[in-house]
Amino acid sequence: MRTYLVRAGFAALALVLVAGTAAAAGDAGLGKKKAMMCQMCHGIDGISKMPTAPNLAGDSALYLEAQLKAFRSGKREGETMSLMAKQLSDADIANLAAWYSSIKITATMPDQ
Repeated sequence: MRTYLVRAGFAALALVLVAGTAAAAGDAGLGKKKAMMCQMCHGIDGISKMPTAPNLAGDSALYLEAQLKAFRSGKREGETMSLMAKQLSDADIANLAAWYSSIKITATMPDQ
């Protein structure tokens, strides 16, 4: 009986996590359109155009959402990003995160 309850608990947790991920998942197409306001610093392709702005391409959607929400709330500060993030809705943030996380990047190791 105890094993059954543990398995049922794990199954319920898995459903919650999957449902939460699906509900939070943004629309990459809408994110690409919204990313037009980000392209001067981060590039439409997520590759930074400025030395002080990070690359966003291929980052985790969860990480990107957390950072944008932190800028929006003031938990994280940055002169430009704090202003930009204040105008973003939760849907905008999810869509931007979906767009930038969907970009595939590759790395080439140096010969050594």
